[in-house]
Amino acid sequence: MLLNYDPFDTFRALERLTSGSRQQAVSGMPMDVYRAGDHFVASFDLPGVDPGSIDVSVEGNALTVTAARTAPSGEGDYLVAERPRGRYSRQLMLGRDLDTERLHASYTDGVLTLTIPVVEKAKPRRIEIQHSNATTSIEGTQHEKEAPTS
Repeated sequence: MLLNYDPFDTFRALERLTSGSRQQAVSGMPMDVYRAGDHFVASFDLPGVDPGSIDVSVEGNALTVTAARTAPSGEGDYLVAERPRGRYSRQLMLGRDLDTERLHASYTDGVLTLTIPVVEKAKPRRIEIQHSNATTSIEGTQHEKEAPTS
């Protein structure tokens, strides 16, 4: 069943869940997501991860990030082992108004950054309104309607 929802609801829900709490994600892949103009940016902390082990895939509206952090070989017996190791996966459900075809990924200094643009049709645009005496433009989006002013 397809639901009609705001393309940014997933990110807002994530923000609501994490607001007030700055604890790291249990997954071993802490993440920040923010909007920068007409793009969403998701940054994943992946220190010590081999860049070749990182996989980013999109299927439908599900974006999946997987990565592996291996233990260095020949280090001896551990007295303390707090750094997470193994294969990690994180999945985000994206709104339909995000352009996954133009998603950009980069990995620098242990941080994977995904930049996801908003599709053109979802961006705010001006709608020209015809009036019997004059032509006026009112700024708004497809989802907003402004009340006429007197």
